[in-house]
Amino acid sequence: MNKKTLALSIVGIAALAAFPLVFHNPYYIHLAETILIYAILLFGLDIVVGYTGQVSLGHAGLFGIGSYTTGVLWLKFGVPFLVAAPASIAVTALFGALLALPALRVTGPYLAMVTLAFGTIIQILINEMTFLTQGPMGLKVVKPVFFGHKVNEVEFFYLVAGVMVLSLIVVHRILKSHLGRAFQALRDSPIASDCMGVSVYRYKVYAFVISAGLAGLAGSLYAYSEEYISPNTYNFELTILFLLAVIMGGRKTRSGALVGALIVVMLPSLLADINLFRKIASTAALIAVIAGGFSLFRGRKTVRELAVPVIATVGMALFSYKLENIVDWRLTIFGLMTLFVVYYLQDGIIGFLRSVVGRSVLSAGRAVKSDAAASSELGGVGIAGPGHGMTPQTTLLKVNQILMQFGGLKALNKVDLAIAGGSVHGLIGPNGSGKSTMMNVLTGIYKPTSGTVEFDNKVISGNTPAAIALGGVARTFQNVQLFGEMTATENVLVGLHNTFKSNILDVMLSTPRHRREEEAANERAAVLLQFVGLSELSEEEARNLPYGKQRLLEIGRALGLNPKLLLLDEPAAGLTAPDIKDLIAIIRKIKQHGITIILIEHHMDV
Repeated sequence: MNKKTLALSIVGIAALAAFPLVFHNPYYIHLAETILIYAILLFGLDIVVGYTGQVSLGHAGLFGIGSYTTGVLWLKFGVPFLVAAPASIAVTALFGALLALPALRVTGPYLAMVTLAFGTIIQILINEMTFLTQGPMGLKVVKPVFFGHKVNEVEFFYLVAGVMVLSLIVVHRILKSHLGRAFQALRDSPIASDCMGVSVYRYKVYAFVISAGLAGLAGSLYAYSEEYISPNTYNFELTILFLLAVIMGGRKTRSGALVGALIVVMLPSLLADINLFRKIASTAALIAVIAGGFSLFRGRKTVRELAVPVIATVGMALFSYKLENIVDWRLTIFGLMTLFVVYYLQDGIIGFLRSVVGRSVLSAGRAVKSDAAASSELGGVGIAGPGHGMTPQTTLLKVNQILMQFGGLKALNKVDLAIAGGSVHGLIGPNGSGKSTMMNVLTGIYKPTSGTVEFDNKVISGNTPAAIALGGVARTFQNVQLFGEMTATENVLVGLHNTFKSNILDVMLSTPRHRREEEAANERAAVLLQFVGLSELSEEEARNLPYGKQRLLEIGRALGLNPKLLLLDEPAAGLTAPDIKDLIAIIRKIKQHGITIILIEHHMDV
């Protein structure tokens, strides 16, 4: 943890500790509790929405499951908090796993409809299962009791704050680990994720289960906080508020979840009190003007980029003083605020502030090795000998009578192929001749109509892309399939995903095993980036790299799998002459390490 993060953490914890001492009114303490509880849920929702790129409209239902699990356990069995809260997490996580099943087959609006139906069904079941939930009458829950002492509002606030801080730490550790990188990879390119050994199915389920568990925890705390729960609370409007909170606060940030929770909890009060609305609008306008001026002075934003956000916030502040009664305008103002954030602040409020103020440039602390040293270490770390111990005469890959048929079109017609270990082969043919189809068959993206593929004396045709990748087959793509919002280092770390043996408990507790694996993977990633000539761009987002460097990064990521066979699908496509020269040099270096290469390329000099 760097000094800036540590300082902000201390300030945040101090603010939470001081809040009940400054604001004695139980109403304000209860509002703060609700914000913290919603933040816990939003930490989880952001995993699904922000990291994996799925759309979930079922989290209000999961929230309700957590609340009612606690309520029923307390009402029927008198179960204490220390049992009810973990039980709520477990039950809701189980429902999250069930909700994940449709996500394995549908995406986008179809998944949104499925999750919306799930949330609606849960609300109906809560309302109709009167023998368990008391239906529309709701359930009464009392504050937790510890050692015979029933906690009061202030004590419960500190309990919620402590749970929120622990949740934040756990979620942060998960998302900064190999698990979090896997979630991000799913969003940017599921196909590339599978071909890097990251199972799309498995990690979608993981994401939904973790997210649901946090929703269950939040629901349990909410039941104790409100001391009364009813089916109408967990409705479609609440789901929309949760989704808006993630979008408005900023996805892929824990601070964004806190800001989003603050907005959705305080917005009803903000839009009901004209004086409060004026103060908030004026403060926002002042911040926008100061931040915009600072950003303009530092050259981070142009006048054109800043004009609309600054003018809109200032205009809202001026408009607030023209209003005499905000009640008639509250829905209009809410709609305008939502449209403004979604359209102009697509990374949310936190994302906008980061872009204006600028992110801290964190030093990776890695020594830059010479090209020769990187090449030497590449072999020492994990690539050894010709073809990983195979003699050049040994057949590494054998394709037997492969037929790949799409309807009446035979893209591959009874193809035979034998590749010796440690060799370099080219697939040559005109566009549409089936070269990329062959690559897709070899890597498991396509299952052949008939025939078999043998790799290292094992039949791999019919295996999943992830299983084939972990078996030693890596590839690049005809159309670059990088994880655009991840840095060059993080892209390579996805390729090194297979080197991690630590489980989610290791990650949550930051055990020595996980720290060792993370350190080793980062060292390995630095070596691979140096090998492909990208060490100076290690912290640059992949989408911002020049096209030629993106091609090289794909190769570096593929090498992270420590492959026996590397498939390069038109790696020189779209490259300039200098980039092609660099590419040829890298391919030769890869061959020197004994990796078998199959190359599709229209540039004959390559």
